[in-house]
Amino acid sequence: LRSDEKVRVVVFKSEVKGVFCAGADLKERAKMNDEEVGHFVRRLRHLMDEIAALPVPTIAAIDGYALGGGLELALACDLRVAASSAKMGLIETTRGLLPGAGGTQRLPRCVGIGLAKELIFTGRQIDGQAAFSMGLVNHAVPQNSEGDAAYQRALTLAEEILPQAPFAVKMGKLAINRGMEVDIASGMAIEGMCYAQNIPTRDRQEGMAAFREKRPPQFTGK
Repeated sequence: LRSDEKVRVVVFKSEVKGVFCAGADLKERAKMNDEEVGHFVRRLRHLMDEIAALPVPTIAAIDGYALGGGLELALACDLRVAASSAKMGLIETTRGLLPGAGGTQRLPRCVGIGLAKELIFTGRQIDGQAAFSMGLVNHAVPQNSEGDAAYQRALTLAEEILPQAPFAVKMGKLAINRGMEVDIASGMAIEGMCYAQNIPTRDRQEGMAAFREKRPPQFTGK
């Protein structure tokens, strides 16, 4: 996906009705020794980092349970859409664990430190509407009879992104992600570097020409 220039947006959905991702298989985990557990979690953390590093926008369509590592998967995405009835939470402390695939870092960056600590310390599960109210998800939608309301809303959101200039969107994502990790002065410098890369693109010239000619732009990603 990273190297396929035709890919503009990636949507993560589940093929299992009522479950986005239920997290690690604790029965499987119980058979591992300490070293194997550590290796497993390191691989899982690496996977989430790879998802977060995808250059194009990513959307998690949460139509059911997103628990533990399942919510960490959703947090590794840029945007999240949930059915109002979906249940999500970093429930690791209820099993004698703590989030190990990015949850302790991405949740506070998403909802703030205080809420993140409360959710992680208690292991509480919340529904899609509550997640929306605290900014954990971008949209919460009533579930439909097919059980894929979040996926359908995610597709609509993806279709809003698709017509926009692909390289500019990628640079916007890079500037936000890198800028959030540094002070604002450094972030401004990062934005400037990303903007400089966008200046010589054909898409920027096309955007200006389309504005002058009062027509929709035809972006190519070049």
